[in-house]
Amino acid sequence: MEIILKTDIKGLGFADEIVKVKAGYGRNFLIPKGMATVATESNKKMLAETVKQRSFKEEKLRTQASANAAKLTDVSVTVGAKAGDSGKIFGSVTSIQLAEALKKAGYDVERKNIEIKGDAIKALGSYTAKVRLYKDITADVKFEVVAE
Repeated sequence: MEIILKTDIKGLGFADEIVKVKAGYGRNFLIPKGMATVATESNKKMLAETVKQRSFKEEKLRTQASANAAKLTDVSVTVGAKAGDSGKIFGSVTSIQLAEALKKAGYDVERKNIEIKGDAIKALGSYTAKVRLYKDITADVKFEVVAE
């Protein structure tokens, strides 16, 4: 079954893409939740017109994301966490804390676009995270977890 995505769905595709999914997944989950529509000929024509009109805006966003990616690769932020004597953190550091640290540094990044490599961070030290700024533009951000 071919569908047109209305929103970005991790692992499936981005908004305004035509993707093939199993009929049950599309009919019973994506379409009723408002995440997709059936890719009929008329819907495909409307999508083509919409994509054509958005191309200028998309190019502007892409250049801005590329510039932000170049800036973010040079940035190193520190995230404070409560830790014991052995260097083990009480709890863990997540993308929420990293997003707040980046915001303090002057970069507004949504937490859902931050992917910390590995599982949860439970020890002090230096780490890297992948930040998705646009569809295919990502930046690796270095951050250090220090004791408060």
